[in-house]
Amino acid sequence: MIPAAFEYTRARSLADALKAVGAKNTKVICGGQSLIPLLRFRLAQPKRLVDIAHLDALRGIARGKGSGVRIGAATTYREVLESKLLSKNVPLLAEVASHIGDLQLRNVGTIGGGLAHADPAADMPAAMLALGATFVLRSARAVRTVAAHAFFRGPFETAMKPSELLIEIHVPVTTKGTGTAYESFEQAASGYSLVGAAAVVARAKGKVVAARLAFAGLADTPFLSNAADQLVGTDGGTEAVSRAARATATGVRANGDIHASAEYRLHLATVAARRALLRAIDRAS
Repeated sequence: MIPAAFEYTRARSLADALKAVGAKNTKVICGGQSLIPLLRFRLAQPKRLVDIAHLDALRGIARGKGSGVRIGAATTYREVLESKLLSKNVPLLAEVASHIGDLQLRNVGTIGGGLAHADPAADMPAAMLALGATFVLRSARAVRTVAAHAFFRGPFETAMKPSELLIEIHVPVTTKGTGTAYESFEQAASGYSLVGAAAVVARAKGKVVAARLAFAGLADTPFLSNAADQLVGTDGGTEAVSRAARATATGVRANGDIHASAEYRLHLATVAARRALLRAIDRAS
């Protein structure tokens, strides 16, 4: 398919991009790995594309204020995967990035683009939820911060306003005594997750003192599971983890499609949760 006709604007600066993005029926393109297929199938038919891929103000990984790491929205998955700062301080992000697409996609696709696209099967949103990340949104008039748990609102739907850009992501550093892990079952042809589970577990004096578990691909929106709370106060042993993993399916309205039924996804979620939690606990030791 050939995309419908559109105007193309290459933003010269962040201010230029913010001015352009406020126009009606405008889409932002950075890596384009998600948007271009939608254009080709004419599922998206914007009148104008605003290209922000080359803006240095939106790239880079650095220590932020306090005990966190700042990631520019136009940072590629390859940069996330190869960042020594992230591998040392937020290893879950590098682990998740290794699951995303193939070499070519990781070289071009951007972390902010994937988060803003909010595909229910995308891997990175689950990691952001489990880590308690926050997103910085900016328009021509204001800047605001939105927590990851309030950002994802539905399939391909976020808290962003049409006039806003996601400019950076703030992620807390993974502290000593905390382990993280990501486990996914991928659809072979596309590489997207049928189900993915991101786990963050903190231990102290032989007990689990905090646990967060988030899913991708299981439902219409990535979400945090309350089941991980069952681990707090336990020794994090196999039996406790298995109980928590089984509870992840309770009350969840799972997706069903040509790739996997809802029942099968719920089964995969239990397995992914158990594996991710066990590895996170082992890494926290």
